[in-house]
Amino acid sequence: MKAKNNKTTTNGNPELIEALKAIEKEKDISKDILIEAIQNSLLAACKDQFGKSDNVRVTLDEVTGEFHVYQDKEVVEEVEDETLQISLVEAETKYDVAEIGAIVSIEVTPKNFGRISAQKAKQVVVQKIREEERKVLFDQYYMKERDIITGTVQRYNGGNYTINIGKIDTVLTEAEQVKSERFRSHEKIKLYVTEVRDTTRGPRITVSRTHPELVKRLFEAEVAEVQSGVVEIKNVSREAGSRSKIAVFSNNPDVDPVGACVGVNGARVNVVVDELRGEKIDIVEWNENPAIFIEHALSPSRVLSVTVDPEEKTAVVIVPDYQLSLAIGKEGQNARLAARLTGYKIDIKSETQNLEI
Repeated sequence: MKAKNNKTTTNGNPELIEALKAIEKEKDISKDILIEAIQNSLLAACKDQFGKSDNVRVTLDEVTGEFHVYQDKEVVEEVEDETLQISLVEAETKYDVAEIGAIVSIEVTPKNFGRISAQKAKQVVVQKIREEERKVLFDQYYMKERDIITGTVQRYNGGNYTINIGKIDTVLTEAEQVKSERFRSHEKIKLYVTEVRDTTRGPRITVSRTHPELVKRLFEAEVAEVQSGVVEIKNVSREAGSRSKIAVFSNNPDVDPVGACVGVNGARVNVVVDELRGEKIDIVEWNENPAIFIEHALSPSRVLSVTVDPEEKTAVVIVPDYQLSLAIGKEGQNARLAARLTGYKIDIKSETQNLEI
């Protein structure tokens, strides 16, 4: 059983209710969430005055905007704790409650509570709006993690580029830049989002122009067969700014995966190459047979034979004498990229070298 004394009238604040409704509509933040946050803040302030007990609560009249504070006390014969209990005599005399164990709700709203509540409400609403806006922003950008995003170059400072990516700015650090690339102010570029973290200052977006997944995402955006799942990009190996190799596979025997990614007259691959500022791209067909896959991966060189050791993940490749330098590539680049693409350690030998063994 509960009984309440007559409410003490505090200064009404109907403007607060109207403001909360406006915020709900404009910011898409529930009025109930704001009210609960205000009540919790006021409750914390009240407990400093009434003791750290769980029997104090704050209510809001959603019509008048009035706040009231109540302290719930249990009716007992002898009071041992005045913050939690009320005597049977007092409960019966003041609140017309004559039952041991009943709970009496006593209004204890401080005289200056109208002013306190208005100040607290303003602080809480401002803070809650910031929190909710930060949450919305974080959710929006978190969906872009491990995907590409278009940004506008703002300025270059101390080796880093400041990039606007919509509602916030991010930084393309020197470590995530391709050394040969230079961007102009207001130029639009595509970036790979490596991480999105929530901070007290809003979401922190880490972006890259060197990540191998940037190449994969660019092809996904450009090639309809990749978007539909007919063609799969199995792996990418990259030396940013110089050369990339991508391994592709078709789930439809009538669709050529390499041709789909290259496009008519190279139209599709050229879009990706242009975005990567001229980076060379080798598109090779993936095969579940590692020997065949390694042969494809060493494109554009011709391969005579491949001997693989699946357990050791090693392979010996024989190429024509005149193809040895092409297979290895400038400073070993072709062999390196093929090894990363296939996951095998590749030893390349010419026909003559093989005969000498």
